[in-house]
Amino acid sequence: MDVICHVITKLELGGAQEVAMRVVSSLDRRRFRPVLIAGPGGLLTEEAHALDGVEVRLIPSLVRDIRPVQDLRALWELVATFRSLQPKIVHTHSSKAGILGRLAAWIAGVPCILHTVHGYGVTPAQPSWLRHMLIGLEKIVGRVTTHWIAVSQADRRQGLEWGLFTASKVSVVRPGIDPTTFAARVEPAERDRLRAVLGVGPDQLLVGTVSCLKPQKSPEDFIRVAALVCQRMPAAKCVLVGDGALRPQIEAMIQAQGLQERVALLGWRRDVASLLKAFDVFVLTSHWEGLPCAMLEARASRIPIVATRVGGAAEAIIEGIHGTLCPAGDVRAIAGRVCQILGDKRLRADLREGTDVLPEEFTIQETVKQHHSLYTYLLHTTRPAEDMMKLQPNRL
Repeated sequence: MDVICHVITKLELGGAQEVAMRVVSSLDRRRFRPVLIAGPGGLLTEEAHALDGVEVRLIPSLVRDIRPVQDLRALWELVATFRSLQPKIVHTHSSKAGILGRLAAWIAGVPCILHTVHGYGVTPAQPSWLRHMLIGLEKIVGRVTTHWIAVSQADRRQGLEWGLFTASKVSVVRPGIDPTTFAARVEPAERDRLRAVLGVGPDQLLVGTVSCLKPQKSPEDFIRVAALVCQRMPAAKCVLVGDGALRPQIEAMIQAQGLQERVALLGWRRDVASLLKAFDVFVLTSHWEGLPCAMLEARASRIPIVATRVGGAAEAIIEGIHGTLCPAGDVRAIAGRVCQILGDKRLRADLREGTDVLPEEFTIQETVKQHHSLYTYLLHTTRPAEDMMKLQPNRL
């Protein structure tokens, strides 16, 4: 039975984490022994431990922030873990776990090393030296990467442009969701009840987002959008589902702009499918992405979407049908489109009552199927083993 290790920095509530958990829990136990490796402190850690047949190992020194001494310790803890488990495949997610996990797998002599790009953390807002350093690190670690997975065609094109991989060494596999609960229809009375629980009356309009409060998602932009929307639309209220490091700043912004009665922070919730049914418009203000699962969930819920044109957003929604895309950081454009949709009752009703079905490529069932096929191919081809022999690190 072949051991497959998935490595991710932290099991917080997020698309990359949930996809990794769904993939490892769905692997064929007759062929694979799944192991999930992560840093401590994630909200999904308890759920991960409850996954049937999945071994979970926590690396205490694996954290998101750059801490050279602690990062070196995490590297060697990962090396020791891989040497103990002797996996045939190590599959990493996210930038930090991707760099440390792939280096550790190479040092430990793992024959197949995969990495999934869930969006690049390289943005125009960063200083030039930092962007070049991050791309350089990915190129270096890319030399020991057997195969790459991109969650969007946009990320695939960007990686090819930067020279991180060749076309033959990358596959596009979507971060799928289970659309069943999101697509389920809700009676008007039940929808009114859900909205009442959120403090939204029958004549009010609800704008919402679901995201971690971290720089990538730019929750500050959501609050700026909310301020403009509330100013123009007296009936509008806004909710932000999620939590994270930027919560104090977001609370301060709400207070400073006098939005306490119009904007609510709901924190992390596990009833997102129900909450989405109460929204009139879904907004996502990310400055960079791979392909956000929250957007797929909103589309499956048949809610108008206003999002930023980053990563694979344009691959997931059809402009004018599922919603619209605006430049990242363009708060006024986002607010304008939200107000336009809020003012078009027919548009919102048509979408909510429509029959649009999420394409199969965006479902978790297809995601698992493609991972399974890729693992089988890599385990049965001799090419990865030949490539690794050139860089055999067991002497270290």
